[in-house]
Formats: sequence, C-alpha cells, structure tokens
Amino acid sequence: MFDAIAPRYDLLNRVLTFRLDLRWRRRTVGELRLAPGSLVLDIAAGTGDLACELERRNLRPVALDLSAGMLAAARTGAPRVQADASALPVPDGSVDGVTCGFALRNFSDLGACLAEMARVLRPGGRLALLEVSTPQNRLMRFGHAVYFGKVVPVIGGLMSDRAAYQYLPKSVAYLPSTEELLGQLVRVGLDDVQHEQLSGGIAQLITATRAAA
Repeated sequence: MFDAIAPRYDLLNRVLTFRLDLRWRRRTVGELRLAPGSLVLDIAAGTGDLACELERRNLRPVALDLSAGMLAAARTGAPRVQADASALPVPDGSVDGVTCGFALRNFSDLGACLAEMARVLRPGGRLALLEVSTPQNRLMRFGHAVYFGKVVPVIGGLMSDRAAYQYLPKSVAYLPSTEELLGQLVRVGLDDVQHEQLSGGIAQLITATRAAA
C-alpha cells in the first residue's frame, strides 16, 4: 500500500494538513535538542520529510523504512535502509536520536518497535515521536472526525489511492491510549517522557530520553 502511494505522498500531506505537517516536523526535530553532527535514526522515514528537516538542522539522519517504494521516492540525501522497525539492523546504543513520524499506528507489534528504538539509543539519547491525535474539545473533535473520516478519503482517492486513504484515518484506532503509550516508553527504559498536543489536538508529539546506563 505504501509503495503505491509513495509518488504523491508528500503532495497529499501538504494538501490534507494545509501544510501544518511542515510545522509539526520542525517542532519534532527541534525537541530532540541534539548537538550539530548528531546521528539520528529516522524510523518509518517514508519519503524523507523528517530526514530533510534533520539535515537542515545539521544533524546526520539515516532513513529507515520497510517500504522500498517510499525509500525510492525519498528526497533526502541521507543514507536509506530498507528494514523492519521491530528488528533494527543497528547496534545497541549507537545513535544519538530517533525520530518516527505518523507511523506508530501502522506497526503490527508496537511494543517491539518501541523496545528497539530504546535499544539503539545511547544513554542520554533523545526520542521524538510525531503522530496523529484526536482533539479533546468536543466541537473540534466532531469537525476533525468528519474531515479525517469523510473528506480525506475522497481527496486521497482523487489524487492517489482511495483504499489507502480510507485505511489511514481508520488506523488511528490502532493507537493505544496516551497513558498506555507513555507507560510503554517508560517500561522500555526511557525517562523524561513528555506528551504535547499540537494544533488543537489533531497531532501529538511525544519525547523521551534514554535512561543513563
């Protein structure tokens, strides 16, 4: 599915989020708070939007994705690796940061993927996870449900693959609750776990630090 939507994935992201996704990615990379030259593993990198932002901040990203089509369409000049996020081909404690954008709900074993993210981070390394969310405000929640559930599949169908853009809004159901997700991060060895709602709650940013050895 992701191979099929890769060619127009960036365009759809801009259209469907009214370019808010660019702001969210800038915030995500900024919250890593890493020194220039730091090595960052961008998991489920897709077409490389986060990797490009990492490069703009003078960080050294490695883009990893299971979809060969996404990697082929990536605009980043960073190294690209096809691999499974639940079995990262990366040594323990070998990266300064890990990012992951809009992919948690697509992992078949989220717990294993989070454990792998923690494993590859050095002590003191930083994690930043960007994901969709559901607004708490009742009116915003209603409008978001209509837009995400009804409008997005129509626009996606006109510009790309209708089945994929019917799946993507529904995939939010696969996300655990905020409390459970933050608890999972603590259990895999991460400290200073923080959660923030973005743009009124239509997106969320989770950050954490690898516990000291």
